[in-house]
Amino acid sequence: MANYTAADVKALREKSGAGMMDCKGALDEANGDPEKAFELLRLKGLKGVTKREGRATSNGLVVARVSGGTGYLLELACETDFVAKAERFVALGEQIADAIVAAGSKDLESALSASLNGKTVADAINDEAAILGEKAELRRVSVVSDVAVDAYLHRTSKDLPPQVGVLVAFDGNAETAHDVAVHIAAFSPSVLTREEISAETVATERRIAEETARNEGKPEAALVKIVEGRVNGYFKENVLLEQDFAKDNKLSVQKVLDQSGTKVSAFVRFRVGA
Repeated sequence: MANYTAADVKALREKSGAGMMDCKGALDEANGDPEKAFELLRLKGLKGVTKREGRATSNGLVVARVSGGTGYLLELACETDFVAKAERFVALGEQIADAIVAAGSKDLESALSASLNGKTVADAINDEAAILGEKAELRRVSVVSDVAVDAYLHRTSKDLPPQVGVLVAFDGNAETAHDVAVHIAAFSPSVLTREEISAETVATERRIAEETARNEGKPEAALVKIVEGRVNGYFKENVLLEQDFAKDNKLSVQKVLDQSGTKVSAFVRFRVGA
């Protein structure tokens, strides 16, 4: 039997992010040598890349960076929450964010080809996935720009890295912009203005509202008003500027921005796995 202790297993697990049984197996094979065991985990991981390709990555983290008037937001995904909170995985997310900013990447494709420690981001992710023993992928990258950008990261669990990330591109009051970013994290609007919602989507909502009202037995004379009210309700739910503000639901987000002389030109919201 290889000469190692429970503390050695724990140390290898924390270093690699691999499961306990995988760490014990590697230490057995390496006769208790932690460095050799680490390399074995990495090699076994590399051999399993193809097997991991079809796995679902519903966990992970979000990372944000603001450089001047440009904000960057990324989602780095993995299979389990155990890996999501591993030091190696969290550090990888931070390194990728720095690499994206340095390269000025504007989309996922250019982010994956950005340079990170002498290799591409894509290769760096594959190398770390080999060590961690499960699939990892850079799922999304988004960039917004204006006079200023506010970034807000939210932890849905104290044991996990941030799972929700928001960028708000704005011109005006920084405190108000941050309040709006927090609002976006909580209320998940899909667009900034109603003009961004397609005519097809509006027509569908209008048709559903009318059919629902008829099925409810609403009087014919009231249908137009009822349908318009429900369509406006759809806008209020999905359009940021028309939502009731989180900190004062008597005011819309638009009204709050107007009161502080702030204009939001764009926003982006990521939630891990969504």
